[in-house]
Amino acid sequence: MTGKDIIKITFNLVVVYLVGGLILSFVYANASPRIFANNVKAEQDTLKKLMPEADKFEKMGEWTIHEKHAKYFAVKKGEETIGYIIQSFGKGYSSYINIFSAVDKYLIVQKINVLSHGETPGLGDEIETDWFKDQFKGKDMEHLKVLKTDTTEYIQAISGATISSRAVTEDAVKNSVEFLMKTVKGGHADGGHKHN
Repeated sequence: MTGKDIIKITFNLVVVYLVGGLILSFVYANASPRIFANNVKAEQDTLKKLMPEADKFEKMGEWTIHEKHAKYFAVKKGEETIGYIIQSFGKGYSSYINIFSAVDKYLIVQKINVLSHGETPGLGDEIETDWFKDQFKGKDMEHLKVLKTDTTEYIQAISGATISSRAVTEDAVKNSVEFLMKTVKGGHADGGHKHN
């Protein structure tokens, strides 16, 4: 192989890489806005499922928990703020559990949604069941505590998955309510609203 052949092969490779790079750039430039729009729509759909009575979700900012960045939103009906939705993470048995929690304007939990996790199938993954998630409705910060016994006042642990239960309840949800309390309520929840 002569020096001329090496230059020719090198030139051809450079042309192929440049053309390939231009094609990838073109595809990314055209697909990126669509991907972003789809992600925004999926997020809005998730927020709407958590608080269907709302007509607007305004991103208030971001916060960090377990070195993970999370978002929080003011939930509005007309111009009135009727609650908040906050993303959080709990350190589970085998993963970080990504959660959205919806609270009313008194910071009482209305609903939670588990977005993603890697907990043990058949045990920890029961955090996704309606039975577990429905326990959160009406709980204030003082009642976000896991018990291994039957309870309606607090959160009943999933049998064999106490770590996952605590990760959701006492780590993700409770910490997010506490963050909102400090951020939007100046360190205290509005008075006059009792735990159901």
